[in-house]
Amino acid sequence: MWLLWRAKTGGKTRVDSAFLVKFLEERRTPIIKKKYHSYLSYRGIKEDYIYILKEGVVKTSVIMRDGREFNVSLLRDEVSNYTDSPFNVRVETAEASFYRIPRVKFWTFVKEKKDLQDYVRDYYRNKLSESMESQQYMMMNGKKGAVCFHLQKLCSLFGVEQDDGILIDFNITNEDIAGFCGISTRNSVNRILNELKREGVLDIRQQKIVILDIERIEEFIGRETF
Repeated sequence: MWLLWRAKTGGKTRVDSAFLVKFLEERRTPIIKKKYHSYLSYRGIKEDYIYILKEGVVKTSVIMRDGREFNVSLLRDEVSNYTDSPFNVRVETAEASFYRIPRVKFWTFVKEKKDLQDYVRDYYRNKLSESMESQQYMMMNGKKGAVCFHLQKLCSLFGVEQDDGILIDFNITNEDIAGFCGISTRNSVNRILNELKREGVLDIRQQKIVILDIERIEEFIGRETF
């Protein structure tokens, strides 16, 4: 499986996703809808279609040999493509809608359209960079650093500015955070979040996380504020 997103370089969009949406709309690409916690794809099942996430949030994950779920990514209004899917893909919002196009047809378009080739190429480049960066910070900063790194990513995806911080406007469980960070139990995540709360770094309001001190989050993962 590969994922297409809004490819960015230096904060500027190289190939705007609006181009892809317009491309699909012009060809009257069918749209399907999935409800909360329904699956679009299961790991290892062959898929003849490419799905492009139009609205909503989905989570990609794999099941480890010991039965634990390891979360790969959260995607919001992004693009997903599957052949033999290595991931489970589950809807995380009340509903999600997807453009659905036959895989062979899509790749024919890619061969014919230079802009679409650029979009795919930029995806691979950015996705590889993102994956390497995630592994680097999670390996170098321990459990607390891994959780902080993931909180930062959640801010970039779902952050809403508040008077006293950044609201992560998305319900995510401690178990999910553990799965994203490679931590074996949600109890460890709960302990880390409580520690950050005592330190005044974050707060929990109506089951959502509010980052009160983004600079401290950045200190824990050793990088500059985004």
